[in-house]
Amino acid sequence: MQHSPRDVGWIEVVVGSMFSGKTEELIRRLRLARIAKQKVQVFKPAIDSRFSRGQIVSHDDTALASLSVASSREILERLHPDTDVVGVDEGQFFDSCLPEVCEAMASRGLRVIVAALDQDYTGNPFGPTPMLMAVAEYVTKQLAICTVCGNPANRSQRISGGADQVQVGASEAYEARCRKCFRPFVVEQGRLEIPSE
Repeated sequence: MQHSPRDVGWIEVVVGSMFSGKTEELIRRLRLARIAKQKVQVFKPAIDSRFSRGQIVSHDDTALASLSVASSREILERLHPDTDVVGVDEGQFFDSCLPEVCEAMASRGLRVIVAALDQDYTGNPFGPTPMLMAVAEYVTKQLAICTVCGNPANRSQRISGGADQVQVGASEAYEARCRKCFRPFVVEQGRLEIPSE
């Protein structure tokens, strides 16, 4: 059995909670591709302007130049004909066409690497990520460390903000939590509360 694709494109998805190192892993893979003299293009959703508009940036301040796009279809429009590897950060913020766009690029022979949250702040599947995981050749699940007990964490605990599914933030709004310590927000009489332990 061939463990690495040859003469064909493919999709890799790196998923996990906030602070699990998804973007850091994406950047690592893209830098290795550049070392191998492959032409790399990187995209991120325009909604994510936390650290930089022209870069993807991990929580440990590792950065790589990127293009901000308003939709997944714009990735195809801005794709250079000589690109070998495409990186997509914050995949969960893209529209439902992202899996189709990634499949189109892979079918053209490109290696496509997407980093995305797999669950939202309520613990439910997030955006196009489940479909991306279903069509990908490789899925890597990253774990963080629970800020409460130190166990492996795979959930993003919202600690401030509203009830909208999409709320861009970092450590001021989220913590990594394990299954035991995760307490999803609940809406009671128009305000958000985290259930008590």
